[in-house]
Amino acid sequence: MQLTRPRFWLLGVLAALYLAGVLFLSALTLHEPAFRLTTGGVGITGTPGAARHHEGPKIGRGLEQKILMYNRLPFDQTVNKRVGGGAFRRNRIQWCSELKYMQPPSEESVALASFPGSGNTWLRYLLQQATGVLTGSVYKDYGLMKNGFPAESVSNGSVLVVKTHEWGPIARRPFKKAVLLVRAPSAAIQAEFNRQSGGHVGFASPDRYRRTKGKYWQQFVTNKLAAWKKTNMDWLKNFSGPTHVIFYEQLVEDPEHTLRTILDFLEFPIDKKQFECAISRQEGIYRRKKRVLNFDPYNNEMKRKMKLEQEVVYDAIYKIASPSR
Repeated sequence: MQLTRPRFWLLGVLAALYLAGVLFLSALTLHEPAFRLTTGGVGITGTPGAARHHEGPKIGRGLEQKILMYNRLPFDQTVNKRVGGGAFRRNRIQWCSELKYMQPPSEESVALASFPGSGNTWLRYLLQQATGVLTGSVYKDYGLMKNGFPAESVSNGSVLVVKTHEWGPIARRPFKKAVLLVRAPSAAIQAEFNRQSGGHVGFASPDRYRRTKGKYWQQFVTNKLAAWKKTNMDWLKNFSGPTHVIFYEQLVEDPEHTLRTILDFLEFPIDKKQFECAISRQEGIYRRKKRVLNFDPYNNEMKRKMKLEQEVVYDAIYKIASPSR
């Protein structure tokens, strides 16, 4: 049956209306926010930090004049944690209080210096829990920035401490005080190897150690051992400001006492309730779980060299810094 001209136009109009309706419903679905953050009983919809930025405090003396910052983070922040193999799973960081910048900002920047793999990120997490103040970094790690450390790349007095793995006069110049976090080289080097292979909480596969018949791992250990010694010795001997030295192993064994000594060094008043909350949530998500390999990655020659260099650095620590116990 042939369609008359009016019927043809009517069918065309109906088809156009149907298509418009489909497109409208699709647009609603596509633009719906992926999740909802809730704080203080008020729902905030959209990207974390959206509509929550403001101009930060103006810092003088050649430091950044303006920094774009989060005003506060919600108490419970959902994050995606990277695990071995590049997979992600959802976790929640439960903050003991809303995180904020130093108010008022300090005129002195404090370095949190360490060799990579020494537990710098975990210590930053503990400090943020214990104080409610954000910690910064000379780097801009986007993974950390989205997962609990929005002050990445902020390196002035508006943050409690500033993470750095650098050494030398240029690296030390911006800081007036320093917290030096030291970890035994064998554990620190292996942690850094794991980080480069599997992220902040992942692991290197056994095959990575055997790459190029073990030569890659051997060269990695040689290079990183030299960097481990250089980093620690430079901050110990060449930094002119007050320095507080702690051992990672000391932090693991007695986090409560170690945190107290750091906050005392920073002259930051301890809130009893907040501090107790921080200790109860000390594990966090940025402390790599233990994984036992079915082989020893270090041969006897590697162990001998690491022992010698560790003795040199530790002797310097006890002579120069006398860390708290």
